[in-house]
Amino acid sequence: MKRIFIENKPMYLSNDQLKLFCLECVKSVDESAESKIFPLLEQLVKQHSIVNVYKAVDSIEDFEESLNTLLYEDRNFKDYDLLYFICGGSENEIIVNDYLYTLEEIAELFEGKLKGKILHFANSKILNLDSETAQYFLDVTGAKAISGYQHQNFSSSMLLDYHFFSLYPDFDDVTDVVEALFQKHYALCTNLGFHLYY
Repeated sequence: MKRIFIENKPMYLSNDQLKLFCLECVKSVDESAESKIFPLLEQLVKQHSIVNVYKAVDSIEDFEESLNTLLYEDRNFKDYDLLYFICGGSENEIIVNDYLYTLEEIAELFEGKLKGKILHFANSKILNLDSETAQYFLDVTGAKAISGYQHQNFSSSMLLDYHFFSLYPDFDDVTDVVEALFQKHYALCTNLGFHLYY
């Protein structure tokens, strides 16, 4: 299932407008199912004019196919500033329908293709990386940063994800975004263990 969130009124996209691609791993892709993430994505469009594309996957084949489509067939890929992955896992692994996928494998898929982009993980996946793994991912992909959470101590990071994305257009440097995020939502950031590798 793929869904694009754009306001109902005509919208002329400027080159500097923030664009987000959201990939969610689900148990079963059902055309009629509504993801819990939809309200967040809709608010990003309505409140902050952040255009976003949503894709649900339920198998490793679907996951790989979605990434290949994103990389090689999506004409807008170069315009996405943020990749938002909602999946299970811990350390440097993600889980797609019981299949473990390492960040090193993801880095190889995205080799040299994430220049200027941030890969952000929801806290359904715990992101505790050693500096060597994080640096390898950044070096291989060319990504600006990788971010996520070191704790999974309540149900969802959606609220903080929303604030992180909504602050992003206001700053040129991602470290300034994180500083502003901690200033405004310190308790939430520390409870969830928000972390940025750059």
